[in-house]
Amino acid sequence: MLNHITVMGRLVRDPELRRTGSGVAVASFCVAVDRDFAPKDGGERKTDFINCVAWRQTGEFISKYFAKGRMIVVDGRLEMRDWTDRDGNKRTSAEINVDNAYFGDSKRDGDNSGSSFGGNTYSAPTAPSYGSYSAPAAPASDFAMLDDDDAQLPF
Repeated sequence: MLNHITVMGRLVRDPELRRTGSGVAVASFCVAVDRDFAPKDGGERKTDFINCVAWRQTGEFISKYFAKGRMIVVDGRLEMRDWTDRDGNKRTSAEINVDNAYFGDSKRDGDNSGSSFGGNTYSAPTAPSYGSYSAPAAPASDFAMLDDDDAQLPF
């Protein structure tokens, strides 16, 4: 059987990093994912809020480098969890057990909260401007006139 899920969305709140009794790191967070389609009546697209949990180094990585509003891509497996609420009702919830997490935006795009993400500054590399490029002039002696007639070329 195959159970693999990949989700891209924005963090609803800062990840919460905790440790188990034996010291294993676990991060919990929620990702807001817009649906790909809009309702037929022209209304707004709906958003799904997906709970995620990441263990060990992956959890530490997420809690260190991601914050509310950042775009995140997670992949892992979908797990269903049965639990009982305070009133004794049986409940089921779905969550992603995260294996890998990736940045879905650059820091400049996702830095809505004004936080510095660990004090590191990041600026995306800029593409060189080719519009203002001019080739250096070559000496006239580097060019030679061809005696061939272009009309005889097969193309």
